[in-house]
Amino acid sequence: MTLAILPVHFNRISISIAGTEHIIPDYKISPTEMGAVYTTYLVVYTLFMMPGGWFIDRFGPKKALLLLGFGSAIFVPATALAGYVGVAWMLGLLFVVRGALGLVSAPIHPAAARAASFWLPYSGRGKANGLITGAALLGIAATPYGFGLLSDKITWPNAFLVAGALTLILTIVWSILASDHPWQHRWVNAAEAALITAEDPAPQTEDPVAQDEQESPSPNSPIGPITWIQRNLSMLTLTLSYACYSYFQYLFFYWMGYYFDTELKLGTSTGRAYTTLTLLAMAVGMVTGGVLLDALQSRKRCWFSRAITPMFGMVASGFFVLLGTSTSNPVAVVTWFALSMGALGMCEAPFWVTAVELGRKKGGASGAFLNTIGNLGGILAPIVTPLFSSYFGWKAGLLLAAGIVAVGAVFWVWVNPPVEPEPV
Repeated sequence: MTLAILPVHFNRISISIAGTEHIIPDYKISPTEMGAVYTTYLVVYTLFMMPGGWFIDRFGPKKALLLLGFGSAIFVPATALAGYVGVAWMLGLLFVVRGALGLVSAPIHPAAARAASFWLPYSGRGKANGLITGAALLGIAATPYGFGLLSDKITWPNAFLVAGALTLILTIVWSILASDHPWQHRWVNAAEAALITAEDPAPQTEDPVAQDEQESPSPNSPIGPITWIQRNLSMLTLTLSYACYSYFQYLFFYWMGYYFDTELKLGTSTGRAYTTLTLLAMAVGMVTGGVLLDALQSRKRCWFSRAITPMFGMVASGFFVLLGTSTSNPVAVVTWFALSMGALGMCEAPFWVTAVELGRKKGGASGAFLNTIGNLGGILAPIVTPLFSSYFGWKAGLLLAAGIVAVGAVFWVWVNPPVEPEPV
């Protein structure tokens, strides 16, 4: 699974490296225009999230992730075409290509979380989701140096061609090794498959879709997954919290390198190093948060054991950003920002484990709903941040994000996750 996740996020963030270091300065495109390109990906990605969730529940996470991998192998190299057309055509082409990449990328996190629920027993799903999201951050962390140095050597359009080729190779390898369920994998025996489902009171059959369709709904059952989610206060407040989380996260993903390089005047090389350090800190935080979630729930399954990690992480991340904006010392800034991203990363696993559990057998749809609403917050960050900062300064833009993420922690008060394992 981590093999499939890592290149997706490398390809997703590479456009911001190309934008900061080449497209904005070389082609005289404004940060706001480039932010609109970043937002185009996020808008399409968000619009197709719920259809992607339906696809996952109907056809399985493996097919969804294969669509993502092979689609990326087409649209990532297509980004290179922007470097060979005139400036008048560049923005239009980037909007089209990055929008298409957002479409095929839509199922990524719901599919990964759903696959983890199939492959891991209840007691290990926090750690699994932490490792999956941590792999995503490793892909992002590799982008400043990996894509940056590659574009220095062979130009940024050719760097996209190489990234697309590597994505194709990894997708082929993963397609050979992966399966939707343990009992479908040639390397998993019956005892191992039984162990994975032993903690669930109603383990799934070999055809969960067929089983789900054959079940008779109760009189109070909603008609479909979207209706069920809309009526569920826990799911709504969880997704509102994730929207606040995503705003803060995407601000750092898309504009951190620009802030280090341009606003703090640290230069490209130092900016790459500092950006990489903060992203690696978030990856460590994601794994730590997953391990902590499993440890807390092994003692007692209750609201506190599920909510304390994301609530603490979101408040701490905003607080550390406040400290980072209060100093002009570059080492102190990157230290506080790294601590902020590490604390934020601790929140990721609880969001995904909770979303899939609340969705039960519609875990793909509930995960997609989480990511849809979450990305509504994320969509705002790439374009609102430079606009807001153009009037009030970049420090004010960061302080706004710190306030938003603190509000996200409050929404967890109304999240009521299952205290016993649920069939997924």
